Amino acid sequence: MAQSRLQRELRQNKPFDSPAHEALLALLRTADAVTRAVAVAIEPHGITSQQFNVLRILRGAQPDPLPTLEIAERMIERTPGITRLLDRLEAKALVSRARCPTDRRQVHCRITKAGLDVLAALDAPVRATGAAAMRPIGAAGQKQLVRLLDRLRAGLDIPPQYT
Repeated sequence: MAQSRLQRELRQNKPFDSPAHEALLALLRTADAVTRAVAVAIEPHGITSQQFNVLRILRGAQPDPLPTLEIAERMIERTPGITRLLDRLEAKALVSRARCPTDRRQVHCRITKAGLDVLAALDAPVRATGAAAMRPIGAAGQKQLVRLLDRLRAGLDIPPQYT
């Protein structure tokens, strides 16, 4: 039997344990490749993919601020270090933070004008990168992929704080 493309990429001579194992590895390999392509588009602007995600979340919440923990819950790729991530963005003057006046335990975050400017500069390159990554499967394939990935996530037994 001929090797699959994934077997060749991973230089694996033995067959996978199961179709599920091969599908899982293909999903992880593909997610990594797309993540790296987006990172290449973002890096010239001096931020990471996770920082881009935070800025995107804050732009979407405008004009309202968001509490730190809500930002963490909305992240595409979950990170335990949301405070350090926000520290770096604040040091670059891309976000501002302030204690909530009614609950001093909460810190509210907002995107700054500089953060909006960075996102405006990244909108076209990130959109183009995403379009190029998805082009091989066409519009119908993209819709089917979204449906399949939705089903996959729904079938995982993940505690709510991780979904």
